Amino acid sequence: MTRTYFGTDGIRGTVGQAPITPDFVLRLAHAVGRVLKKTEARPTVLIGKDTRISGYMLESALESGFNSAGVDVVLLGPLPTPGVAYLTRTQRASLGVVISASHNPFPDNGIKFFSAQGAKLPDAWEQEVEAVLEQAPVWADSPNLGKTRRLDDAAGRYIEFCKSTFAHDLTLKGMKIVVDAAHGAAYHIAPEVFHELGAEVIAIGCAPDGMNINHEVGATHPEALIKAVTAYGADYGVALDGDADRLQLVDAQGRLFNGDEVLYLMVAERLARGEKVPGAVGTLMTNMAVEVALKARGVEFVRAKVGDRYVLEELEKHGWLLGGEGSGHLLALDKHSTGDGLISALQVLQACVRSGKSLAQLLADVTLFPQTLINVRLQPGQDWKSSAALADMSRTVEAELGDSGRLLIRASGTEPLLRVMVEARDAAQALACAERVAETVRR
Repeated sequence: MTRTYFGTDGIRGTVGQAPITPDFVLRLAHAVGRVLKKTEARPTVLIGKDTRISGYMLESALESGFNSAGVDVVLLGPLPTPGVAYLTRTQRASLGVVISASHNPFPDNGIKFFSAQGAKLPDAWEQEVEAVLEQAPVWADSPNLGKTRRLDDAAGRYIEFCKSTFAHDLTLKGMKIVVDAAHGAAYHIAPEVFHELGAEVIAIGCAPDGMNINHEVGATHPEALIKAVTAYGADYGVALDGDADRLQLVDAQGRLFNGDEVLYLMVAERLARGEKVPGAVGTLMTNMAVEVALKARGVEFVRAKVGDRYVLEELEKHGWLLGGEGSGHLLALDKHSTGDGLISALQVLQACVRSGKSLAQLLADVTLFPQTLINVRLQPGQDWKSSAALADMSRTVEAELGDSGRLLIRASGTEPLLRVMVEARDAAQALACAERVAETVRR
């Protein structure tokens, strides 16, 4: 059974256009409530949100939908996505709900859900919700309606949790850090976490007005962070996205480090402490240099489909703890049940403090391979998978690259595009190979 509304990370779209309308969101919450009541007499759900102005409207619709199905609601206010996952687990709630479109611009919004264990829910659960959505509502009678209350100290609880993942014998004293929260859900949390661990904090992107989330700030626009780190003479810069599950880092020289490099560093830091790290999970897009460096240290590396939920699936399958994407979604399952930009940043800074080395020094063994990505527009009905010419060219390029590069061809999930990506130790070779493959597709 395919899903009509749910994508790879909940339900997302432009506010005011289906399905991100108050009437649909009310029906969605009612359907989710009915699914919960199949296994629990009186479920409780937590609802958190980012700083988009549409969050007020969608929060009200969710609250009404859940209450109408006999489900109690706890409102958390603005809170990072991983903060909602954490509180769902510690409050022993039945479900966590996040109103956010993550790194998307402010006209968009979305709804995503976490299980009682603070983890993403499986496809089968989403299919069950969609099946109930097609049924007529079953309104609870007055004595059985749900109630709503607010958890006033939600932000404070999450701040303490983030701090608890940083080694108790270490401090950030003497370190100047620029913190960019993308005018998003961590605007009142991220600066406090670093400040309370001892750092001097310069906050940017921490003044939301309901319409400026992700606008020229945050993890998707690191130029603002690089500029601020340089201007203030900071040691590091930390940028999150709108719901704070994604991370980008900048050092004192203004060098930007991506999620691939941070994943390697998290593995290396555990190895340096004498911990065993049998394997790590990246995605099809993870830079080959990271794979080579991990294997050189005896750490197995597995690639998942693009998307943090698929990284999590591979980690659970292998019983491993560390995984992530170049975009900055990173998982450390010994710290949290889901990706968390703040906690990932603390893991990196902890490694720097403990070793006495800079981020660049810790990553001296990893020089990312140059990547060339070319998007080729597909013609209507073009069957690229059956193209003998493309298959021949792919084999030729792969033979030419050998063990020092790789070719990846994948279709876009949202546009009629074929993405041709080539990695090689030599940038000119990567570009030349990618152009040859792309031209074969065009012909």
